[in-house]
Amino acid sequence: MRMFIWKQSLSKKQKNYFFESDFLHILFYIAIIGFEVWFRKINFFYFLKVGNWMKTITRTKYLNRIIELNETPDIKIITGIRRSGKSKLMQAYIAYLENHFENINIIFIDFMDLAYEEIKEYHALHTYIEEHYQEGKKNYLFVDEVQMCPQFELAINSLYSKGKYDIYITGSNAFLLSADLATLFTGRYIEIHVFPFSFQEYCQYYDESGDKEKLFDEYSIKGGLAGSYAYRTETDRINYLKEVYETIVTRDLVQKYSLPDTLVLQRLSEFLMDNISNLTSPNKVSQLLTANKTTTNHVTVGKYIKYLCNAFVFYDIKRYDIRGKKYLESSEKFYLCDIGIRYAILGSRNMDYGRAYENIICIELLRRGYDVYVGKLYQKEIDFVAQKGNEKIYIQVSDNISDQKTLERECMPLLQIRDAYPKKIIARTRHPKYSYEGIEVYNIVDWLLQEQ
Repeated sequence: MRMFIWKQSLSKKQKNYFFESDFLHILFYIAIIGFEVWFRKINFFYFLKVGNWMKTITRTKYLNRIIELNETPDIKIITGIRRSGKSKLMQAYIAYLENHFENINIIFIDFMDLAYEEIKEYHALHTYIEEHYQEGKKNYLFVDEVQMCPQFELAINSLYSKGKYDIYITGSNAFLLSADLATLFTGRYIEIHVFPFSFQEYCQYYDESGDKEKLFDEYSIKGGLAGSYAYRTETDRINYLKEVYETIVTRDLVQKYSLPDTLVLQRLSEFLMDNISNLTSPNKVSQLLTANKTTTNHVTVGKYIKYLCNAFVFYDIKRYDIRGKKYLESSEKFYLCDIGIRYAILGSRNMDYGRAYENIICIELLRRGYDVYVGKLYQKEIDFVAQKGNEKIYIQVSDNISDQKTLERECMPLLQIRDAYPKKIIARTRHPKYSYEGIEVYNIVDWLLQEQ
C-alpha cells in the first residue's frame, strides 16, 4: 500500500527508483516468509516426533478434590513443591467454575504478573479485593504466589472473617509450609497437597496407548516434574530440574530460615538422595558429612532435614513396630519428592533401581492418601506399612524377583506377620498379578496404573 501512495506523490524518475527499491524489498520479504514456512514445517515434523511441548492434561484427582470443596467455609490452600502444577490447577478450577456456574464473580490475582505489583502490600491487597467484590453474586477469590505480598495473612484473615468470599491461595513451597498454616491463618483451612506427575499422568501426557514398560523406563529417569518435558534435549531437561532443585535449596530455604551457609544444606540433601530407603539419623549423617570434610553437627543436620521436609523436597517416613504396635523414633527413612531430581543431580552414580522403585512407590502411596511407615518385625523390615482409615497394607518393593531365592527373601518378612491385612510384593516382574503363599505379587507398572 505504501508503494502506491509514493507513486502518486513523487516524480516519474523517483517513482521508478522507489518502485524498484520496494520491489526488491518485496522479493526479500517473500524469501523470508518462504524460509519461515519451511522452518515451521521442519519444526512441525519434529514436534510430531518428540511430542507437543505445549500439551497439558487435566489432573482429574486434584480438580475433583477442589470441586468437592466448592463453597465450603474454609480457606483452600494449594501446597506442593515448586513447579508441581499448583498454579495450573488453580487455573483449571477457574475454567471449571466459568463453564459450570452463572452469576459468579472471580477475583484473580497473580503476584508473578507485574500488573499486580502495586498491591504487594497487605492493606493495598485488601482494598483491591474489596473494591472488586460484587453484591448479589458468589464471589471467588484466587491469589497465586501469595507469599510475594508481605504479611498477606493479615489481609486473607480479614477477608475470611467477613464471610463474603470463597478463598483459594497458592504459594511457594518454602514460604507456605504445612507446619506454618495453623499459625498464619486464624480461620479454618483445608490443604490440598499437589505432587509431581504420577506414572499414570505421565502415560496420559505422552501416549496412553504406548508401550507402558518403555514409558516406565523413561519415567524412572525423567520423573514427574512436567515442566521438564518441554525440552527436546537431555541436557536442557536436566538443567531445568537442577534449576528447580537449586532454587529451593540455595534460595528459598536460605531466605526462609536466614541460613548462613548453603554448603552443609547442599551436601546433606545430596547425601539423602544417595541414601534413599536407608535408615538415617542426624547423628549418623553429621558424622559421615564431617568425615567427608563438611564440618557440621547433629543439631544442625536435624534442623536442615526438617527444613528440607517442610519444603516438600523430602518426605520423612517413620518406623512402626508391627509386633509392639508402636512408632519408633530412633531413625527414619527419607524419600525424594521426585525421582527425576535424583538423576539430574547425582546422575547414574550408585544407581540402584530397586531403591528408585521404592521411592516411586512411597510417593505414590502418599499421593493416594495413605499414611506410610517403615515396618519393623523382630529383626526383619517391611518396606512400607500403608494405612488409610481402617485399611492397612504391607508392601515389599523389589527390582527383580525372577530368582526363586530373591522371591523367598522378599516374602519372608511378610509371611511372619500374623494379622489378616493384605500383603503385597511390587516388583518389575513384567507379568500379570499372581499369588505366592497368599501374597499378591504385582508388576510395578500395573500397580501404578490400577484405578483407585
